[in-house]
Amino acid sequence: MGIVTTPVSSRRLIDEIIAPGEVTLNAYRTSQVTSRISAQVIKRYARMGEQVKSGQKLLRLSSVAMAEAQGQMLIADREWRRVNKLGRKVVSGRRYIDAQVKRQEAYAKVLAYGMTNSQISALLKQNDASKATGAFDLLSPQDGTVISDSFLLGQVVKSGQLLMEISDETLLWVETQINPADVINIKPNATVRILAGGSKWLNGKVVQIHRRIDETTRTLPVRIQVDNKQGLLRPGQFVKTALQTETSEQVIAVPTDTVTLLHGDQVVFLLEGDELHPQLVETGRVRDGWIGIKKGLKQGDKIVTKGMFLLKSLLLKSQIGDEH
Repeated sequence: MGIVTTPVSSRRLIDEIIAPGEVTLNAYRTSQVTSRISAQVIKRYARMGEQVKSGQKLLRLSSVAMAEAQGQMLIADREWRRVNKLGRKVVSGRRYIDAQVKRQEAYAKVLAYGMTNSQISALLKQNDASKATGAFDLLSPQDGTVISDSFLLGQVVKSGQLLMEISDETLLWVETQINPADVINIKPNATVRILAGGSKWLNGKVVQIHRRIDETTRTLPVRIQVDNKQGLLRPGQFVKTALQTETSEQVIAVPTDTVTLLHGDQVVFLLEGDELHPQLVETGRVRDGWIGIKKGLKQGDKIVTKGMFLLKSLLLKSQIGDEH
């Protein structure tokens, strides 16, 4: 029949603390894209929800202040090239140093306003004052997903205004609140199970335990890191967490799939002599595919570990036949 029985034994099952949690962005893998100066948005390269790479163009801005800075840099660069070509033997030392410093200052100003070194190099290479339009591109500071894009084409944005948010959603955080009395049994890197919806559990770990108790809830925030490469979690989603503690208990335990419901009762199929029969059990904690048994079994009892579905089907059929 394909029935396999296995002796029951005891196992050490680690205690867990069950608590609700909320999925958040990983702040250490999230960047805000802003403009350093007041400017107008003239082009969009990326949209919300798109995947972007570090250094990829996100949007183009244009600014009067940047145009002036670009023009001054081109003039200073042209003067410096002329002086440098003539050399120190032809021009005075003061003029040489002055041209060099002005070029460096003009370059630094454009860089501080938001152009990158490569953008500046491209502009200087053209050596054309008509190219000093004030336009410059903002680039993605990291690989990730565009979480938000808070602007419209043609909009004039202020210095420091949030334009885009880029985040790596493959590694998220779950924020949960734990009773301070329970936190003493939780340590950094402790294993955590996160219920992502339905019956799908994900594995995570404790990365931070806050030092300050929340004044409103009188609980201690605990931060969990979870791998989200499958994209099952989204920021703002509420989840159930099960945090492993440093405490455990030695109990009679059986594989979770050996316990089944029969007429509303939890049972296992017990082998006594040459006969198999359903045995009522009272279950306890569930850990890593094992379930504790409070009552109904003792160490050494042999239970069915393979062929449960077949046995249950045959038993139900025989009971239906008896009723007729």
